[in-house]
Amino acid sequence: MELILFFRVLLRRWWLVVIPVVVVAAVVIPQWLRERSTAGGGFSVTLRYTASQSAANVTPRDGDYQDVWLASELAVNALTDWVRSGTFKDEIGQQVSDLDMAALGVAADNKRSVGQLVLAYPDEAGLERITQAAMDVLMNRAQAYFPQLGGQSAAVTFLDAPVTAPAPPAIANRFEPFIRIGLALLAGIALAFLWEYLDPFVYRKEQVEAMGLPVLARIPKK
Repeated sequence: MELILFFRVLLRRWWLVVIPVVVVAAVVIPQWLRERSTAGGGFSVTLRYTASQSAANVTPRDGDYQDVWLASELAVNALTDWVRSGTFKDEIGQQVSDLDMAALGVAADNKRSVGQLVLAYPDEAGLERITQAAMDVLMNRAQAYFPQLGGQSAAVTFLDAPVTAPAPPAIANRFEPFIRIGLALLAGIALAFLWEYLDPFVYRKEQVEAMGLPVLARIPKK
């Protein structure tokens, strides 16, 4: 019974439910369409690389080379941790000092001996310059932060050519228009029930009976 009354209120006050939804949709939908037509998430590039100590620091040896592969894995682990630090971004900033490093997003991961560096930036041309700077920093500046390299730069080999691509907007940004419209719908429903509560008129016999009064007769609409 309560569910039926709920729908009756919505049918009677449907225009109060629709108004907030229409107003919010008129604002957020054009904005959402504009963001979809552009690279709303900026641009990103992914670099995969392998790394090891410089050949000058590797002692010639015979036999099993498992320890050489283990050393390569440890080198990639160390570079992954360094890439996540602020000093790596500072090193990039020294080479591209005219760009806004606060807008640069840096992420890193590795799978055994293969590392992965992900860079994100709002401007495509700026990201291309940052990518070249990041590659140079990886190849030539690691020895300043890892004494175990013996003052020699790490031997870094990139497995892929850098390809800049539009980055998708954040998940929160993609769902934000629908969240706003949903909140507007809830606000419209709340407004309809508030109006119903404040309305002094009686529309159905159930409302009369709820007040403890008997219904003697009804006059039809037609």
